[in-house]
Amino acid sequence: MLKRLVLALLVVAFVAAPTAAAHVTINPGEWEAGGFARFAVRVPNEQDSASTTKVTMQFPESVISASFQQVPGWKRTIKMAQLDEPVEVFGEQVTERIARVTWSGGSIAPGEFEEFGVSFQIPETPGEDLVFPAIQTYSNGEVVRWIGPPDADAPAPVVTVLPPAEEEEGAAATTTTEEQTAAAEEQTAPAAAASDDDSGKENLALVLGIAGLVAGLAALGVALFRKPGRA
Repeated sequence: MLKRLVLALLVVAFVAAPTAAAHVTINPGEWEAGGFARFAVRVPNEQDSASTTKVTMQFPESVISASFQQVPGWKRTIKMAQLDEPVEVFGEQVTERIARVTWSGGSIAPGEFEEFGVSFQIPETPGEDLVFPAIQTYSNGEVVRWIGPPDADAPAPVVTVLPPAEEEEGAAATTTTEEQTAAAEEQTAPAAAASDDDSGKENLALVLGIAGLVAGLAALGVALFRKPGRA
């Protein structure tokens, strides 16, 4: 009896796993603060007998504007929202932001998925999670709301804001410079020591040469002034 129960639970788990994994997502799921990137809103069809006919996605308040890639067969509708205070974007005062976008008129058949391209600038807020709640509508009238937390059955798409790439590159460059400086010092020290050794050898040879010359001259002088006839 227990073996049958365990087997039944395993069968249910394997059958349910693909469905649970087929979430509406936005990819990549992370990007550097302040950077521009292209994202893909991936919408899978979880129904066996109905098609997805409409997808609506809400944008976080910190994303001011976005551009979209045309998807054949789909119509795009954008809803803007008024900002509490104007913000400056590329030298211009902006008074409204993108609130949500709706794709409609197309069809995502059972067992298929569609990707909707979108590009925008990531806010300069490292550590923040940008949440993009989405609503998926099927041809049979069923509506799935992807608005929950990450551990929910229907989690909202999320993009995590990473630290700026410049900071990481700057730290790497500093480390590399320090390593290069240390290596240069290690190479210079043996060279200097070798130079000192060579100079010492040259001075010793010069002294010995002078001493030999003096000794030779002394011997020559003795020979010249020696009286003839003396042994």
